Amino acid sequence: MKLHTAAILLLFWLGIFTVHTVQGSASSQSMRKFSCVTLSTKQMNIQNLVSYERQQVPTEAIMFITAKGIKICVSPNPRWVQAAMKRIDERRAAKRK
Repeated sequence: MKLHTAAILLLFWLGIFTVHTVQGSASSQSMRKFSCVTLSTKQMNIQNLVSYERQQVPTEAIMFITAKGIKICVSPNPRWVQAAMKRIDERRAAKRK
């Protein structure tokens, strides 16, 4: 009877350990909630953009975030995109001072 109880406790402990390990590794990896798949070709008003994120996968893109929280993906190559990113970076630097 003691062997049976020990086996049940061992299985229970292994089950708890496995669940804890799987949950820990899944939650430790940050998952992007929004990912750029298609890119807009429309030039945007730089004044409305408050932030941006670079993305490499699944496609190289810049995700601009507007003052209203709208996320718009564009190619990183056009000059206006580079100018917008530079302006956002300058605004961030000015706020830090």
